[in-house]
Amino acid sequence: MSSPLENLILSQLTASKITDAQQIQSLWSGYGQIVRYSLEGAQFQSVVVKHVKLPNAAEHPRGWNTDISHQRKIKSYQVESNWYQNWSSQCDESCRVPQCYAVESSETEFFMLLEDLDASGYSIRKDKATLQDMKNCLRWLANFHAKFLFNEESRESLNLDTQLWPIGTYWHLETRPDELNALEDKALKHAAALIDQKLNTCQFKTLVHGDAKLANFCFADRGDDVAAVDFQYIGHGCGMKDVAYFIGSCLYEEDCEKYESELLDYYFQSLTQSLLKKNTPNDVDLEALELEWRELFYFAWADFHRFLKGWSPGHWKINGYSERITQQVIESLGG
Repeated sequence: MSSPLENLILSQLTASKITDAQQIQSLWSGYGQIVRYSLEGAQFQSVVVKHVKLPNAAEHPRGWNTDISHQRKIKSYQVESNWYQNWSSQCDESCRVPQCYAVESSETEFFMLLEDLDASGYSIRKDKATLQDMKNCLRWLANFHAKFLFNEESRESLNLDTQLWPIGTYWHLETRPDELNALEDKALKHAAALIDQKLNTCQFKTLVHGDAKLANFCFADRGDDVAAVDFQYIGHGCGMKDVAYFIGSCLYEEDCEKYESELLDYYFQSLTQSLLKKNTPNDVDLEALELEWRELFYFAWADFHRFLKGWSPGHWKINGYSERITQQVIESLGG
């Protein structure tokens, strides 16, 4: 362990000793690692550290090794640091995230000291989800979106454009010119900017997680609660970006169509309940919100499909359901 990191852990958590270190995972493209450190003499028995160390030359697993990609990753870790320092404490048990103990950064490194969710009762990770698992995650997303729902008038006061991504999600069109250039689907390529504009100009906006796949949810040891991690691409946007991406991360083609209505209905029921608990019905037209976002679900699906076809044309998520949805969206735009 590096001495600066050891000193940070011991000082911030008033620990007397670090007794063990266990790597949880390495970060994408060789940008560091996530490690669990066992502690002695501290309030907590363990801490999880996301340690980002910028490489001299990243080796991207799919060949996207460009300065654009590198700068996007640096920005993503700055955003995640800002999120944990200034925003994450606003989340409650309904949209559980790890507590942040400390953040420290330099030009080449980021350290995020985070609660060990395994030790807090969220130790289960899943690579396949039941329908109930999906609903538990969608409920988390609904509560999260309700918590951070805002309008354009409040955007400036929230410092969204300086602290977080002005437009959330890792596949946002403006940050993905390489993938757009590689896209061979001419109709989708032509419609990409219009799809992006439709999503970005919606009336109702929130903070989107930006990478809400199944792997980024931690399931409770008991009960139906979940917690979420990995906030590198959190930012301003339509909540349907998270919902469409999450459902697509869990289901194969035949099940997407089979369960689409049930899952969307559950999400909107949860969103409405959460907003009503916040006593916001006078501030938010709940019917208008649901009407707008239900339509935008398909635009969000087509938006991610656009990225995927340019980034990895042979990916398993590229299927007949996604092609049909995308074609419908293009036709609705006059394409």
